[in-house]
Parts: sequence; C-alpha cells; structure tokens
Amino acid sequence: MRSPVKPPRWAHWLLIKLHPANTLEEVEGDLEELYTYWYDRSGKTQATLRYLLNVVSVLPPFVRRRKTNEHQYYQQPGSRITSSLTSIMIRNYLKIAFRNLKRQKVSTSINIAGLAIGLATCVLIMLYVQDELSYDRYNENADRIFRVALKVRLNGDNVGGPILGASAAQDLQQEFPEILKTTRIRNQAGEFVSYGTTSFKEEHLLYTDSTFFDVFTIPFLEGNSKQALTEPNTLVLTEATARKYFGNQDPVGKVLLFGREKTPYRVTGVVRNVPANSHFRFDMLASLATYGELHKGWIYNMNYYTYLLLPEKYDYKQLEAKISRLAEKEVGAELQQFMAISLKQFREKGDDFGIFLQPLTSIHLYSPFGSIELSPGGNILYVYVLTGIAVFMLIIACVNFVNLSTATAVRRSREVGIRKVLGSAKGQLQLQFLIESVLLAMMALMIGLLVVGLSLPYFNQLTGKTLTISLLINPFVAAGLVAGAVLVGLLAGSYPAFYLSSFKPVLVLKGKITTGRGNFSLRSGLVVFQFFITISMIIATVTADRQLRYMRTQKVGFDREQVLVIHDTHMLRNNEAVFRDRINQSPQVSMGTISGQVPVGNSVMDNTTVMSKENPDKGVMSRFYFVDDAYIPTLGMQLVQGRNFSKSFATDSFAVILNETAARALGWEKDPIGRELIGNTDDNGAKTYYRVIGVVSDFHFESLRQKIGPLVMFLGRNSGNILVKIHTDKLPKLLASLKQQWESFSPAAPFSYSFLDDRFAQVYVGEQKIEQVLTLFSSLTIFIACLGLFGLATFTAEQRTKEIGVRKVLGASVSSVVALLSKDFLKLILIALVLASPIAWWGMDQWLKEFAYKVTIDWWIFALAGLLAIGIALLTVSFQSIKAALTDPVKSLRSE
Repeated sequence: MRSPVKPPRWAHWLLIKLHPANTLEEVEGDLEELYTYWYDRSGKTQATLRYLLNVVSVLPPFVRRRKTNEHQYYQQPGSRITSSLTSIMIRNYLKIAFRNLKRQKVSTSINIAGLAIGLATCVLIMLYVQDELSYDRYNENADRIFRVALKVRLNGDNVGGPILGASAAQDLQQEFPEILKTTRIRNQAGEFVSYGTTSFKEEHLLYTDSTFFDVFTIPFLEGNSKQALTEPNTLVLTEATARKYFGNQDPVGKVLLFGREKTPYRVTGVVRNVPANSHFRFDMLASLATYGELHKGWIYNMNYYTYLLLPEKYDYKQLEAKISRLAEKEVGAELQQFMAISLKQFREKGDDFGIFLQPLTSIHLYSPFGSIELSPGGNILYVYVLTGIAVFMLIIACVNFVNLSTATAVRRSREVGIRKVLGSAKGQLQLQFLIESVLLAMMALMIGLLVVGLSLPYFNQLTGKTLTISLLINPFVAAGLVAGAVLVGLLAGSYPAFYLSSFKPVLVLKGKITTGRGNFSLRSGLVVFQFFITISMIIATVTADRQLRYMRTQKVGFDREQVLVIHDTHMLRNNEAVFRDRINQSPQVSMGTISGQVPVGNSVMDNTTVMSKENPDKGVMSRFYFVDDAYIPTLGMQLVQGRNFSKSFATDSFAVILNETAARALGWEKDPIGRELIGNTDDNGAKTYYRVIGVVSDFHFESLRQKIGPLVMFLGRNSGNILVKIHTDKLPKLLASLKQQWESFSPAAPFSYSFLDDRFAQVYVGEQKIEQVLTLFSSLTIFIACLGLFGLATFTAEQRTKEIGVRKVLGASVSSVVALLSKDFLKLILIALVLASPIAWWGMDQWLKEFAYKVTIDWWIFALAGLLAIGIALLTVSFQSIKAALTDPVKSLRSE
C-alpha cells in the first residue's frame, strides 16, 4: 500500500500561517485527504491548485457558519469566536455607528467641522495647484518645446531676459539640424484696431512667424495653418475676437485697420481661444513678415521671444551647450561693432553673458524674468507653500479627531467593557470604531465639497483664477476623493480604535480607566504640533502684511497722489500738445505733462546701453525716459544737481538728466554736470553726444522687488500719456469736461484714464493676494487647532474630576482651579512657540530675499504670535476649565 501523497511544503506552510490554531488540525487533515483524491484524479498541478483555493476558502472571513437547530457547540472559557463579515454584521456595524454619532452630538459636530474644513481646504488648494502645474501642457509637443533666454551680468546687475534679436531664430535653425522648427513672438499690446465704426484697444496682440502653428497646438476653425501668416499684413483671430468685430459673418478675407495710420490687415484664419493655462495670451496674431528684415543681430533690437521644437527624447542640455558656443561668436561680433570691445575685454571688466534654454512647461512657475514675460507668471514657492498648508491642515484635522476621540473615551468605556464581557473580540471593537471614523470622514467630505462649491467664487477672486468644480466630476478624481476620505478616516480613527479597544473590562466596569503617561504625552505632542503650525502661519501672515504695508507706504521719490493719467494720447496726433495746453488752463489742474513713460512698471525701452564720451569702453544698462520740461515738476521729483529741461535752451534737445544711480554707475558721483554720453552714429560715422544738465533724486519706477536702476531722461519724442496734477473735490465734473474736450478732437480711441496711485497699487496685487490667502488659511488653522485644544481640555477635565472635587473641598477657589487646568496648556503653547520661531523666521527670510527693499523680521512679531496663540488657547480652554471649576464637589467625588 503506497503512502498518501502530501501537498507541497510551501502550500502546507501557507495553511499553517493563515489559519487559526484552534481548528487547524481538523482542517489540515481534511485538506490532505482531498489533496490525495485530487492528485489521483487530475494530477499534481490540478491538485495543488485546488488545495490553494481551499486554503483560502477556509480562512475565517470566508467561512459561513451553518445554520442548525440540533447541534450547538459549547465554547470553552477563554476561547475566541471568529467573526464573519456577513452583510448582516456590516449593517449592524453601520447602525451602531450612526447611533453613536447621533448620541455624541457635540464631539461628532466638532470632528465633522474640523475634517470638513480640512478636506475643503485640500480640495481648493488641489484645484489651484493642478491649474498652476497644467500651464502650457495643452500643447501636444509641450515636453519638446523650449525657449531661448539670455542671462547677462552688467556692472554687477543681472539684466538678462527671455528676448533676443531678430536673427537669432534663423541662425539657430541653419546651424543646428536637430532643431525641427523655430518660431518668434513679438508683443505689440495696446494697438488700436478698427472695423467700420467699431474700434477696440487690443491688449493681447502678438506678431509671430508662420511656423507658430507648427510649434504650438492652436486648432484652426477657419483658414489654413500652413499659409495663414506667410504674407505681410495678414492676421489670425481667436473665435471670441472674430465675433467681437464681425458677429456671425465669415471673418476670413475681411480687413481690419491698425493704429492711427489705418494700416490694413487681412484676416486669414480663425482659431480657438487660447486656454487660460498658457504663459502667453493673444486675441490676434499678426504676421512678423510685416516687419521685413529691418534689424539683424542677437542683442540688437531685442524684442523677440524665440522658441525651438526639438525631437522626442532629445537632451536639450546638449543643444544648450552648442548654442552657447554659437552665441559667443555672434554676440562677440556685435559687442565689437556697437561697443568697440571684444568679448574677452567685456568679461575682463567683470561683465558676462550666456544663453540657456527654458522648457515650455517650466516658464510659468520657474521663470526668473517677472515683468518681462508675455503675461504675469506664477511662483513655484507659492505652490509649495499652499500644498504644505493643505497637508498640514488635514493633519491638524486628523489630530483633532484623535484628541477628541480619546478625550471622550470615558463616555464609551462602559460600552467597551460590556461588549467585551458579552464576547466581542478586540478586532470587532476596532472594526466598529474604524467604521465610525470612516463614516464621519465621508460626512465631512460631503460637507467639505459643499463648502468648496460655495466658496469657489470667493477663492477665484482671491487668487485671480477661473477654477471650476468640473475637475471633481471626473470619475477618477471623484474615486480618488472618496478613497482619500476613507484613508483619512482610517488614519484618524486608527489610534482611537486601538486605544478604546484595549480597555480591560474589569477595570472599566469598576470605573477605573488608566490612560498612562505615554498617552498624555502623545496627545500633548499633537497639540504642540498643531500650535507649531498655527504660530508659524501667524508669523508668516504678520510679516507678509508688514511687507505689503511697507511697499504701499514707502516713499517712492515722486508724488503719486492726485495724479490723473490720460491714456493713448498719441491717437490725437498733432492735437496732443493742444489738448495738454487746454487741460492746463483748467483751474482744477496744477500742471500737465506729456510722456510715454509712467513711473510704474517698465518703460518703453528697457536695458539700453549708454556709454560716456570719456570712457567709451564702459557700458551701463539704463532705462530711457522721453519727457518734456513739465515732467519732473508735475510728479514732484527732486533735482539734486543741475537744472531741469527748459524751452529757453535750444541745446536741451541734446541734453539729458540722470538719476543718482546712473551717475554713480558712470563714475560721476561728484561732478556729473557737463559730462557727455555717446548717442547714435550716423551713416558717415559721426557720433551724437548728449550733455548732462541735471541729476534727479532716485525714484522707484518698478516694484520694490527690484533695485532702483540707472535711468536717463531725454527731452522730446514724448507721446502716449498726459499726466495731470489735479486739486479738486469735484472729480466727476472735471472728468466729464476732459472727456468732452477729448471727443472734440474725434480720435479713433475712446477717452480712458487711471490714477497713478491706483496703478502703483496694481504692481503689488500678487503680494496682496498672498497676504490674503495666508490670512484666510491662518484663521482656518487657528480655528481647527482650537477644536483640538477643546478636545484635550475636555479630556483633562474629565480625568481630573475627582482631584478638582477634593481641591474644592479643601478650599481651592475657582480661579486657582482654572489656573491649574490651564497651565499645562500654556506650557504646550510655549514649546510650540520655541519650535516654530526659528523655522518661521527662516521661511520668511527666504521669501523677503525676493525684495530689494524689505522690512526686518523683528522680535516683537514672535512675541505677538505667541501672545495671540496663548490668548486663543486660554479662551478655548477656559470654557472647560471654568465648567469643571464650578462643578459641585459632591458630584465630582461621586464620579467614581
């Protein structure tokens, strides 16, 4: 007789490891007999497979207890009944969970409120971060598109940018065959465009090459993408712009008139509107062929954003190194031509330049060029900060759940004891508590999504976005939110579940619950963590508010109050000066000036090199302002040396006024008056010189993020705006009068204006939004942290009920009891303050480095944050402390 066939050792080992010991022997023998039978009938492979399936099928969760009225098994004391996860038991768990949540209304409401706010914050920030990270990814070749940028260091300042000269793109295409396509963009915002009697100022007008549509994914609705911009004076409109000018008519073939010269442009195509998550915006695309080949060079006439399309999986760093070598050759020749120095001499002076490539998808968040960009960019730092806020707020909400659950453990201790006496296993109790926490998290998710829907318009206004909840309708995102809520419920409820289920029935039913010092330390640590985050955010909010106030109130070097800026006055042509003179005749006007340069933001010509006659080898990158003789007095600027421009001096057409920074950069701190700058060179090689007649005090013509740079003022060639210093309390009447005078000249542009102080405030809109966001989330963080502190105060008061009763019997006052219960929390707040202060200081110091002019982080900010945190904590704790102190000591002593 052959010996019975044994199952494989590894399969037998699996059975031993997975099956409960109390029934293992019986199941083991049965499965071995079945394995022998299957082996004889079907062979070893089938037998092993069936054996494994049966190993799994006899595990406790899959065993269904047989219904029988005749046979009952007696359970020995100390043995455990294995729970079966039947639908009846699940329904029972859910029913009990709902009852418990309903019975404990206060703790349930607090937990749901905290989790709902935490989840709502996470969802809102998730929508914001997703939008920021999605910029330019609508392009099919987004990972293959790169922009060529220039980094230049001149006289110790970084003056580079994402713009190059006109011929750089063509040179790159010819030199490097790995470049599949190149295209250029030139920004021409502010052009007036008319059709019939309709006229609009187009703020999003770009000129570009015909290859634009080969590089970027912009679907055509009408026209041919290959031919749309190949000819001069051709134009492609977005669908919204086409409707604006032509309504329901077919726009292709129609002609729009540009500028005051009424230059005709023929519409050759209509494309879809540019997605909002693009680093450039356009309503119109005009052909760059219109400009012809007027300018050559890489650093001459730098007005072109140059983009490259590379092959798939191509290492752009290799091309970057090759382009740098070509750039040295081309730029070196231009330096020799325009500055009469070699590249070697240029670098020997401490100056330098270089070329690098920017991946398209990193431009929005990582570009260092700020105001030179085609549209305002984002900041990856803010993405990190908001993501951190979302994570920390969710953690704080989970901490609240843990604290409040353990704080109310006394109320459920008898329930746990009775359940254990009646035979409930520890795992069953844990499952019950986890189901309650998951249910609570799901309720919080539903309320949180409702909060998101209600608060999204305000959040959009705060961040300047147009976010929608359409992303949340995506099945994968919705499933992720549900899974995230379940995970939050499990994580938040795991500690309370294991903690509550660990109570010993004998001690619980006697009213003796021992929490242990370790548990208190854990809860205290969680509160310290909560207030660590809270204090850090208070410090960040106060610092951001101080910096914003500093930028708003800092003296900028000119008078920006009561200055009216009338726009687009160049459209008046020869009547511009006439209009200015009429304005000056008004008794409500002190003075008016004509200039294309408003001292807020960029000037028309940026980063232009100037050289002195006595030292032509030293170039200084400067801003150019073209003004008249009334510009400086109208804006209240101060001359520190020399005189202002004057009509009395005919030679002032070849005179300049420097700011103090330009005088220092040129080495003329002491005696700049009478020095000369080199101007243009005519076709015969003769040079024009400009004599310095004055030095104006430094004033901020950019954001306080940037240092005041060199600036040169020229007399004449000034057109575009009229700046008017007014003194009247009848502003509507004055504006109506100015509008009437404007319309009397019948310009193509409508009358439009702004105030200089409002334009100045617009420069800091980004910082203002960040300050508002920090204030909002700081308030929410404080609120959620207070909920957690309330939970710990509740726990402490319940644990020390008898002690409080004894103290009151022995004569303790209410104030001494309140102080007794509050001092431990004050210690926690002080610990949080000590931990948060250096981290918050470092973080805000890094943020302030983005500003050339900034506040200092003073000691009182940390003291204020600590006092606020202590005050908020005391208000939160005082409710439970006073309630415990006022409790009748007889009732307190009966509590056990």
